[in-house]
Amino acid sequence: MTIDQEIRKYPFSESPGIDIDPAYGLLRSTEPLARVQLPYGEVSWLATRYEDVKTVLTDPRFSRAAAQGKDQPRLREEMTYEGIIGLDPPDHTRLRKLAGKALTARRVNEIRADAQRIANEYVDDMIAKGSPGDLVEMFALPFPITVICELLGVPFEDRAQFRIWTEGLTSTSEQLMSYVEQLFGYMGKLVAQRREQPTDDLLGALVKARDEGDRLTEQELLSIAGVGLLLTGVETVSTHIPNFVYALLTHPELMAQLRADRSLVPAAVEELLRMIPLNPAAMFPRYAVEDVELSGGTVRAGEPVLVSLPGANRDPEVFDNPETFDFTREQNPHVAFGHGPHHCLGAQLARMELQVALHTILDRFPELSLADGDAGVSWKSGLLVRGPNRLLVAW
Repeated sequence: MTIDQEIRKYPFSESPGIDIDPAYGLLRSTEPLARVQLPYGEVSWLATRYEDVKTVLTDPRFSRAAAQGKDQPRLREEMTYEGIIGLDPPDHTRLRKLAGKALTARRVNEIRADAQRIANEYVDDMIAKGSPGDLVEMFALPFPITVICELLGVPFEDRAQFRIWTEGLTSTSEQLMSYVEQLFGYMGKLVAQRREQPTDDLLGALVKARDEGDRLTEQELLSIAGVGLLLTGVETVSTHIPNFVYALLTHPELMAQLRADRSLVPAAVEELLRMIPLNPAAMFPRYAVEDVELSGGTVRAGEPVLVSLPGANRDPEVFDNPETFDFTREQNPHVAFGHGPHHCLGAQLARMELQVALHTILDRFPELSLADGDAGVSWKSGLLVRGPNRLLVAW
């Protein structure tokens, strides 16, 4: 591996759909540690093999904190607000511990019934308005926003503003930091209210854990409650619901399989997560703090490495028939939510919401179809997530 090897423009293509660029597979087999140039920032390595990706995500010789202040490889000119993502242990561990006290598996399971109620309410509204309808606007967007707002205890009248902030956090617009400041200001007021009048919602639990436990800063608390949970509990879900439905409608054998056996829904969610990329490119580089040998070569101290989660999720060394959807896959150790210390904070919440969404759509729309074929589907552009921004369906 030499420093003068070809530097590829990255992302490799502008394809907005649910497929990944074939370049990932080619690199994984022939050049698993490739040099790439994103629209902004310095040249980076890109790791595409599963074991290399796990190494970069877990080995302390690769640092997120070391990226701060550097010209990080990135998709937009301004630096992305990172919060907890920009930390290493032990600081990162403190925040994870705080979130873990509040966002427990038990709490997520307890709100499943509420999530189901909310999903049914939005479907009721869709049916009342008549077929066809835009699944994105009428269900995929409002459903997770309502769930997270109820979980955090956000007043009903403020939820429209939450939607604006959520969409803004994943945009490439210059308004990013303005959205972050507005969100933090709003969440700060809610935190103050919880201190004066404690509640048993998630935000109340976060405030209690912060004040009685690790005494983390207000900024750290707001980073978890605001940006962290909004991006995972809302944007991931609102993007992947139409991604998943589009995949099922364009693979009718998969839809038929789920309709015949609803017990496959949890496994289907995992397989859809493995197969369908959320982001148009790898983000949040780690910087080597010393020379590290990967299967594709050596990363020198001070060099950044990006990890391709979709590339790793199709590694044939780990997954049998990796390019094929398989809802009966017995082992599915995908890294769609990351791996190691930075494994997604809201992964269990997102999983629950996606399962509820699929169950509801299967139950309530027994003859769902694309209303106008691919002409009824338009795809997001200029965002840090990829998926339909319009999915016209009939029932």
